[in-house]
Amino acid sequence: MTAIPQQREIIDRRVLSAKLDALAEAAGGGAGARPAVLAELKAALKAGRDEIRQRFEGGWGGRETLRALAFLDDQLIRALYDFATQHVYPLANPTAAEHQAIVAVGGYGRGELAPYSDIDLLFLRAYKLTPHTEQVVEYILYMLWDLGLKVGHATRSVDECIRMARNDHTVRTALLESRYLWGEQALYNDMRRRFLADISGSEVEFVEAKLGERDERHRKLGDSRYVLEPNVKDGKGGLRDLHTLYWIAKYIYRVDDVGDLVDRGVFTAREAADFEKARDFLSTVRCHLHYLADRPEDRLTFDLQPEIARRLGYRDHAGTRGVERFMKHYYLVAKEVGDLTRIFCSALEAEHKRRPRFRLPMFSGREKALDGFVVAEGGWLKVKKESAFGDDPVNFLRLFHVAQENDLDIHPATLRLITQNLKRVDSVRTNGEANRLFLEILTSRKDPETALKRLNEAGVLGRFIPDFGRVVAQMQYDMYHVYTVDEHAIRAIGLLHDIEVGTLKEDHPLSTDIVHKVQSRRALYLAVLLHDIAKGRGGDHSKLGAEVAQKLGPRLGLSDEETDTVAWLVLYHLAMSNTAQRRDIDDPKTIRDFVELVQSPERLRLLLVLTVVDMRATGPHVWNGWKAALLRELYWRTEEEMSGSASGGSKRRVIAAQAALQSKLTDWTGDEIEAHLTRGYPSYWLSLDTDTLVRHAALVRAAERERRAIMIDHRIDTWRAITEVTIYTADHPGLFSQIAGAMALSGASIVDAKIYTMTNGKALDIFWIQDAEHGAFDEPERLKRLDKRIEEALTGQLRPSRELARRQALPDRARAFAVPPRVLIDNTASATHTLIEVNGRDRPGLLYDVTRALTDLGLQISTAKISTFGERVVDVFYVKDIFGVKVEHQRKLEDIRARLYQALADSGGEPAKAVESTLPAKAPEKPAAE
Repeated sequence: MTAIPQQREIIDRRVLSAKLDALAEAAGGGAGARPAVLAELKAALKAGRDEIRQRFEGGWGGRETLRALAFLDDQLIRALYDFATQHVYPLANPTAAEHQAIVAVGGYGRGELAPYSDIDLLFLRAYKLTPHTEQVVEYILYMLWDLGLKVGHATRSVDECIRMARNDHTVRTALLESRYLWGEQALYNDMRRRFLADISGSEVEFVEAKLGERDERHRKLGDSRYVLEPNVKDGKGGLRDLHTLYWIAKYIYRVDDVGDLVDRGVFTAREAADFEKARDFLSTVRCHLHYLADRPEDRLTFDLQPEIARRLGYRDHAGTRGVERFMKHYYLVAKEVGDLTRIFCSALEAEHKRRPRFRLPMFSGREKALDGFVVAEGGWLKVKKESAFGDDPVNFLRLFHVAQENDLDIHPATLRLITQNLKRVDSVRTNGEANRLFLEILTSRKDPETALKRLNEAGVLGRFIPDFGRVVAQMQYDMYHVYTVDEHAIRAIGLLHDIEVGTLKEDHPLSTDIVHKVQSRRALYLAVLLHDIAKGRGGDHSKLGAEVAQKLGPRLGLSDEETDTVAWLVLYHLAMSNTAQRRDIDDPKTIRDFVELVQSPERLRLLLVLTVVDMRATGPHVWNGWKAALLRELYWRTEEEMSGSASGGSKRRVIAAQAALQSKLTDWTGDEIEAHLTRGYPSYWLSLDTDTLVRHAALVRAAERERRAIMIDHRIDTWRAITEVTIYTADHPGLFSQIAGAMALSGASIVDAKIYTMTNGKALDIFWIQDAEHGAFDEPERLKRLDKRIEEALTGQLRPSRELARRQALPDRARAFAVPPRVLIDNTASATHTLIEVNGRDRPGLLYDVTRALTDLGLQISTAKISTFGERVVDVFYVKDIFGVKVEHQRKLEDIRARLYQALADSGGEPAKAVESTLPAKAPEKPAAE
């Protein structure tokens, strides 16, 4: 272990001990000097910590800082022990039973201590606890607690340590990392000797226990390296995974340093260096977390990510934000930890071969040949010889192809060989056989997602397709995109496969049906893989990605027609979701513009399936039934327009929807049914499913029978973690804004909304809401309060503007993100309405402020498309002026922009210059499923 430079500037124990001795002498004994001693120790602790933090912020790495902090506490504890035994409870001739040693265990035993970590101490004695020993331990512990240190401690004899270690893996691990700190060293040496002798022969049990603990820890924290706010210590690919390898290494190989594993043939010198680099990087990040949070924080939260990125020197450039570059580095390091784990497992197998009694169930000796490779018992596929990739680099792809076709996993030793020979992949990029094998892997009907994950984890995918390598571990700094770009693409491939084999038929009935009508299956799979491949380059990633597709298609063996299809899909992969979510698909011009873009039924089918898997793969809360309904309706209307049956088709679907509703209203009279069917315009009947129409019918009938001015209905969808609120009341200007304000005051976040004006002058508005934790708004008392506030707002008893003015605080997570406000006005996308798109950072009351501004401007909202993408909202309103026509007067448009920017400024976003823009109907500028 490297010595700490100028360690006496951190703490000089001899000087400190001399001061404590002087204090005892002045007080006439140690007991009376306690307050002064405590003050001296506090001063020494603060000075030492300040010095270490200054060095860390001046350029020290994490490992240096951890060692220095452990050294500081070592010296304090040693000085305190000497003071306690020499001045407070002195013994001239201690018996053997009164000898004891202080032992550091756990992470502190490794000689590492994070800024706000606990210290774990073992007070080791030879025999039973004596009164003197107990007094010394108690004095030391109370002093440490008074110093503000968090201390985990145990007082045990050597026999007790050995006995407990046999039955408790936690105790065994703690003793494995134990380090003599102070006191009777011979006592510690005896415990250490007996401990190592006692655990001999239990290697398999220990390895299984530690790997099991690791898997359970991963499961609890999401079982992914690419979570939005990773846990640097306990997450997958974090410090604890490195510690697990270190524990196993110490247990099996009896080494005290990772460098010793090179001598044992476990790691190469480069792999050992990679281990140290990963440990230092993660340790540095963890130190920054503790210092910035001023507490023991191990989660790399959104609000801390940008500052840590800045402190580590990551700057914005080449279209990529510094925080995104930092997080990409973090994910790559986490992936490196996974590589080291596989390498270590292959070393365990080698140890098994050398030591017959060392048997791990994951490895076995019996093997059989398969397509030029070898299958070891247990389902591990491996190469026959270490020169396999040098002799024929096509084996890089052939290996994964054979594994996929035979449902086998790749052996850790072979994965290690791949890592060591990755540069050879470059030589087969233009090899016809290698490209054929890759395309077969991608489009295989046998779990392409798992095969691609393995290719990606091994580093082969990014090397074989360098453009894909650029997005490996590429994150997007927002609350909408849950996965890195590479993981998102591979998950989308898995979803496409699931749709194709029918396992997602219940969720995606239309996609499951039409995917089998697709003629360009290979083009579809490649487009799904490539749709985000140009992210992080600056510029329009759709356009840049289409250029990548044009180059890659021929290389992989696609025809010119297939390549053009892939490029088109990548270029317009956001068009369908944007049109469905941000445009009124009841507007005929919306459909005509979309038909002009798509042009053919085949492209329409391809685009629908690509859109579905893209949205589903973005994150667990992105997809919902409402978005599914919008996409289906857009698909059907576009198909009808293409076939020339749109005019009749729409009428037929209205009749069919009304007939389906009528069949459910078995307890209604004919007059009641006829009256109800006249209340809805065609857009109402066409955009809702039968079950929803039935609920609405019951709500409307109850309101009419009871002569209720306001009727409210709730439906809680726990599976989608959302609550649907339907409101039936008299339509009037400002209705939408009043409801939005009442919901904001109730703590409800509107994630989607649809408003319908009925033929009887009533409004039937549907809102989809969640609570602050992104769950269903489902507590009965909260729903009662919500209903009351809505009624009070609609009757004038509640003024949302006054109440919301007191509640403008942003959610903690959203504060980390800057979303520049933006207002775009489009008079070309609809023949009858002006479209206003508003972008801003989400906050309680934002929708109320925006809709109130529109109402104050004298605008009538006919349709609202409310979308939330993490911390960002994109709201689109179809409006008319007080005369029922488009807003086209330039002065009025300027007033609208100015008023809406004023409303958005309250969201805490950065000031933005007003934007005069016409939103293109074919490919809206800001995507909904980026």
